[in-house]
Amino acid sequence: MTTTLLLQLSDLHIREPGRLAYGRINTAPYLQQAVQSITRLPQRPDAVVITGDLTDFGRAAEYDHLRALLAPLGSMPIYLLPGNHDDRSQLRASFPEHAHYLGNHLGHDGFVQYSVPVGDLQLIALDTVVPGASTGSLCAQRLAWLEAELERQSHRPVVIAMHHPPFQTLIGHMDHIGLLEGAQALEAIVARHPNVERVICGHLHRSIQVRFGGTIASTVPAPAHQVSLDLSPQAASTWMLEPPGFAIHALPRGARMVSHLAASGAFEGPFPFHEPDGQLID
Repeated sequence: MTTTLLLQLSDLHIREPGRLAYGRINTAPYLQQAVQSITRLPQRPDAVVITGDLTDFGRAAEYDHLRALLAPLGSMPIYLLPGNHDDRSQLRASFPEHAHYLGNHLGHDGFVQYSVPVGDLQLIALDTVVPGASTGSLCAQRLAWLEAELERQSHRPVVIAMHHPPFQTLIGHMDHIGLLEGAQALEAIVARHPNVERVICGHLHRSIQVRFGGTIASTVPAPAHQVSLDLSPQAASTWMLEPPGFAIHALPRGARMVSHLAASGAFEGPFPFHEPDGQLID
């Protein structure tokens, strides 16, 4: 059976070489570790989508560093999305070879929204960025483009990718800087299109899932630091060095999508469960 594999990374927060994020963590080695984990997978992903916060401040030197860190993925297709830490114009300038989707129909200074085939599915990327703000938004223009594209792709399974999750996570300080405009309208659009297999998001640096518009919306861990798990509305804005990870969204042809959360890093194994004769090892 042919299976389409879409790998999701998010929230890389790459700084210039040698610079620390938040004055404490060098995110680059963690991305290197994630890239190595991807190259060791037994099945090669059909594409990688990175759902925002590619860099920490959207600077040219940070994007240059990001390019070098992603280079070991070789010819594997990579699709980039801006997050609230990114700069759309600098992203386009730093990755000119990605102009076929970054330089989209909404104009050079417009939203980074695109629709591309990945194996048997269609990846539709939404831009939730509000320049200069940590919060996200989906205005009428962005949502109208999505609905038109979903109509065009009604015959194919679809994954919608975006940075800010369109749901409450119950982590108070993150919900205050979440998608503050357009979430209800987005859910209504998704509900009208049952071929949407997933809505995949970043921003939260954690694995979170929720029912959304008749499908599943989710966030994914970051390759480096994670947002602290505190469900108080008054939760402090803090991060931790919990285990990093990424997601693999697998779509067997003619079947339902299955999503796996993978740990980033090198681990012992694999070891057999059974003896060569088939008996369980005692």
